[in-house]
This record gives sequence, C-alpha cells and structure tokens, in this order.
Amino acid sequence: MAQYDVIVIGLGAVGSAAADHLARRGARVLGLEQFTPAHDRGSSHGETRIIRTAYFEDPAYVPLVQRAFELWEDLERRSGRRLLTYTGALMLGRPESEVVRGTLESARRWDLPHEELDAAAARRRFPAFAVPEDAVAVYEERAGVVNPELGVTAALDAAREAGAELRFEERVVGWDAGDAGVEVGTPEGRYRASRLVIAGGAWNPVLLEGLLPLQVERQVMHWFLPDGDIAPYLPERMPVFLWERPDGAQFYGFPALDGEAVKFCRHHGGETTTADDVDRSIRPEDAARVEEARAVLLPGLKPSPARSKVCMYTNTPDLNFCLGLHPAFSRVAVAAGLSGHGFKFAPVLGEIMADLALDGGTRHPIEPFRLDRFAK
Repeated sequence: MAQYDVIVIGLGAVGSAAADHLARRGARVLGLEQFTPAHDRGSSHGETRIIRTAYFEDPAYVPLVQRAFELWEDLERRSGRRLLTYTGALMLGRPESEVVRGTLESARRWDLPHEELDAAAARRRFPAFAVPEDAVAVYEERAGVVNPELGVTAALDAAREAGAELRFEERVVGWDAGDAGVEVGTPEGRYRASRLVIAGGAWNPVLLEGLLPLQVERQVMHWFLPDGDIAPYLPERMPVFLWERPDGAQFYGFPALDGEAVKFCRHHGGETTTADDVDRSIRPEDAARVEEARAVLLPGLKPSPARSKVCMYTNTPDLNFCLGLHPAFSRVAVAAGLSGHGFKFAPVLGEIMADLALDGGTRHPIEPFRLDRFAK
C-alpha cells in the first residue's frame, strides 16, 4: 500500500488548487476524483464564474478574494492560459437591497474603488441594461470572469507537474483517520497518508457523514441570444452583473464572451436534491423561473434560452463557507458549503487547505467561516 503525505478527495475547484499548493510545497500528494478532469457533473463548470472584490455577502471575504486575484493571475502565468477576463461588475437593486447595501459596506470598509450610479446613469453607461427606476447601481472595475473548466484544468496540470499523483474515475467509498494517519478506500484499493483534505463539493454530505448541515440545491444556467445587435452585450461594453429584485430574488449574468450568447441565471431558489440524484434534464419551468426577470433587465434578448445546463450549489444554513480541521480528526482538513459563490476563491481556498493539512493552521482570516460553528 503506497504511503503519501496528503490525500485530496475531490479534484474540482478547491481540490485541484489544494493539490497544486501541496505538491509545490514538496508534499507527496495523491488526488482522487470520481469523474474525469474538469467534468460537468458538479459545481465547477458552465464556462464562466464571476469574480468581484466589493463582496456584498460579508466584508470578511474581501481579504480572501484579494488573495484569490493574486493566485489566479499567478496560475495564468504558470499555465500560459487566459483564465481571467476583466469586465467590471455592476451590482443592481434598491438602495436597501442586500446586494447594493452589502457591496457598499465592503467597498467602504476596505477602501475599494467603486462608483455609485442612479438608474438613468447606469442605463446610459451600460445600454444593455433596462435598469428599473427604483434601482441604483454600484460599479467596480476590478471584477470580471474566471473560466471554471480552464481554471480547474490549469490547477490539475500544475499539480501534476509539481509531482502530484492524480487518479480519475475512482470514487472514494470510505475513509478513516487515527493517531497514526489516514486511510482512504476506493474500488481500486486503499491508500494511506499522514493527512487528508476533503473537498468533495456536492458529495461532501456523504463524505462527511452528516457532520455539517449541508443542503444540495439544483441550479440551472441559461444562455440567451440577442434579438438584434450583439455590440451592447460584448464584454467591452457590458460588465458581469448581479441584480436583486424588490422581492429579494437575485439574478446574475455575464456578457457575450463568446460573441454570441449572454448568460442569465437565478442565484438560489432551486430545489433541494442530492449530488447523485439531481435531475440533469432541462424542464420548461427552468427557463420560466428566470424569464420575467430577464425581460425586465435585459429586454433586448430573445425570450427562450439558446441552451441551458444544470449544476449544483452546496449550502450551509447561513450560506457562508465552512473551513477548518475536522473536529474529531485533526489530520483531516475540510472545505465545504461554498454555497454557490465559492469558485472565485478556489486558489486561496486551496492554499488554506494546504496550510491546514501541513501546518495545522493558516495565516488567512478564516475565523468567520469556522467549520465548528455547525459541526456536530
């Protein structure tokens, strides 16, 4: 039985980054993934993910996303791939909305450059958007898009080049941890290591055996074609965006990075499911859930999606991350409950997992995201 320093379960966004960081620090790493590299069965696919600095969810995320920017740019340099596209970000809603209020709180607390626009100014500057009269906007320039498939692939390649052993299409069926180390089982055999990183995404509820109150949510991404000129929807003129309606529903999207289609999706509000049972078919009601909002904010798009794709969120009760050492097994580091906004943080979360696995602690400010606030 081979002996490793660290085994990483799950090679999606966080697991691939953790394997990269660990291997570059000289650890002997085994990464285990039940699907193919950069697959579309979990939460790290769909061509685009927003990255933004003035984080409306909580100002505590800002130092992490600032470090994530540095690490994405470093991975770009090391991989020779373009992973980031800077478009700016437009946050829309009534002044009292969570999206606007939270964005301004983070921007002011961390002295982040930003602009405040009324509805008319936002419409003039970004003509793709029919910003409602009761809405305001916050624009930040240091924001844009990360490509999830390319990002995961680049991290996997970097980990492999640094010496990590990566095994795909090999599902973990169990793990044990004790004073002497950890052991992980798959249909192919059993593997031993000194430490373990669990980054199983939507499969964490199974891997962690009820440790955390995680819920998996089915989400559907949609791409719409313009009903006319594509120019207002190109990334040179249209930023990524997040809009909160007066009823509290939130929608997000991306410009036509491929020169053809605009991505428009609802943030949360999907049905509860499990990673193995999620319905991956596209239903008529999936598009209906976003159509009214799409018609209000982006009326220049055709009403029916050109294509759609299912993914998953894995949510904690407060929609914030769970990061830390397993409360019963100090050799096991866990990243869980990224709640639909974790991908942009992938490289810094990988760095944190490497810190926890090798050092038992991290310099990063993860106190607000302690795993033991929910752990049983």
